[in-house]
Amino acid sequence: MTVSVLVPSSLTREAEDKREATRKLGYVARAATVFRVDRLVVFPDRGAEGRWGGGFVETVLRYAATPPYLRKEAWGKRDELEYVGVMPPLHTAPRTGSGSDESGSLRQGIVTEVGSEARVRVNCGLQHPVSLPVPDGMDVGEGERVTIRVSSRRPVRAKLVDKSPPGYDVIASDLSTELSRDDAGVTVATSRHGEALSVDRLGDIVAETGTRGMTVAFGSPERGLPEMLGFDPADVPSGGSEEVVADEAAYSDEPDGSRFDLWLDAVPNQGSEVVRTEEAMFAVLACLSLTE
Repeated sequence: MTVSVLVPSSLTREAEDKREATRKLGYVARAATVFRVDRLVVFPDRGAEGRWGGGFVETVLRYAATPPYLRKEAWGKRDELEYVGVMPPLHTAPRTGSGSDESGSLRQGIVTEVGSEARVRVNCGLQHPVSLPVPDGMDVGEGERVTIRVSSRRPVRAKLVDKSPPGYDVIASDLSTELSRDDAGVTVATSRHGEALSVDRLGDIVAETGTRGMTVAFGSPERGLPEMLGFDPADVPSGGSEEVVADEAAYSDEPDGSRFDLWLDAVPNQGSEVVRTEEAMFAVLACLSLTE
């Protein structure tokens, strides 16, 4: 079951400076971590990005997803990362396995050296880089990020595994592609013009997302999903059973338009004129992550 969250490249359009834009993205990364999002997708919102556009958004979110012990080696110094010190720590919980073949926790590492006899040295935040054999069928190059399973620290016992490390992946993609994925699950558009979430309705939604997974899309400040997709907010369905198709002229490279299973207002009777994207993420994902 996959959980994907889609955020626009205009996510930081209202930020007054780079410091504030970075702080905002830090809370987006925090929400993605708290609710165990698998894929954090940045989709293009053409012509509305402001000073801090898609490249900045992607870079900062990717940096946030990098374990602290690898950040210096993976990123060095970049202009986009000038204020990353203001971001809240993620404290990503390690993924642990069960059984004799999957005991231990997963960690992310960077290959620092490719040696002979199918061995590599990997910096994975332990006291020293570790030398590990490369499993059959796995092709690993210097500078590549890999996942290792650490079963013991003293002495060090670890191995390379073909699995995703803890945390979320950052992907640049468009709405149409993401909504048509085989593992998209229940596709949800968040909007104050959508169906007001109620206690009775929540049970049905959680039962469905818990079985199929979900893809949840968010708008940006002062520019919601209806505006991005080129239709009147009054046309957003409030009952959850209809689909809204985007204006093809607004997204000409998406000939099939963008369809959602549900348009959801998770903050009914909101007291603020605008709910920021990072605030909406906490509100929506908290509801949709409940168990029956």
